Amino acid sequence: MASLDWLAKTPIAHRGLHDLNKSRWENTLSAFDAAASAGFAIECDVHLSADGKAIVFHDGTLDRLVGKSGNTHDVSVADAAALRVGGTKDHVPTLAEALKLIAGRVPVVIELKGIPGRDDGLVKAVAEDLAGYEGDAAIMSFDHHLIRLFGKDAPGIPAGLTAEGLKDSDLEAHFSMLAHDIDFVSYNVHHLENRFVDFVKSKLDLPVISWTVRSPDDKARSDARVDQITFEGFDPRAA
Repeated sequence: MASLDWLAKTPIAHRGLHDLNKSRWENTLSAFDAAASAGFAIECDVHLSADGKAIVFHDGTLDRLVGKSGNTHDVSVADAAALRVGGTKDHVPTLAEALKLIAGRVPVVIELKGIPGRDDGLVKAVAEDLAGYEGDAAIMSFDHHLIRLFGKDAPGIPAGLTAEGLKDSDLEAHFSMLAHDIDFVSYNVHHLENRFVDFVKSKLDLPVISWTVRSPDDKARSDARVDQITFEGFDPRAA
């Protein structure tokens, strides 16, 4: 697999460079374009649509972001195109639309949102969208059942574990995922001081990024221990 040096090179805008959902909302084409124009890498979230495509959306339900009731997994691509995020002009984009807009200008880190029993085919759908994409891109997930599919359904794509927690039971679960060819880890910025993160960095020499960094103090905490931040709500270059 190609080097992952790009993952640590620039701060990663959490769900794009949004303005905390005032006028430019998270996970929209406007937020992605703003991030790419500013030179920030982009993190985005994807669910599986009702018709088997990757759509860019964080929540498992629609209400917070589009003001309608319903489940994200029941939304088709056509439905998504008609849904307006936060009452703005932005619709819920497909991953393919987001990648076309970003066009390799900055790296993209895609977090796969699993819903057991409703996400069969999500990893393959993301891999299909990334096939032939010429920019730097990686996938990651909290969901262990999806991570177990990364090697089979998305071969050759850099893959990571999204994680948090300080309890031994949490850390042991994270260690178990190292058997699945993990290339990097994204960890809660408030939980970085733990033996799992230390092992991944010092023994495996894998990159570790943090989430979600919301202040200069958070950034300083992250910078002291890991390779890069995933941020929102402030300009990390001014911190």
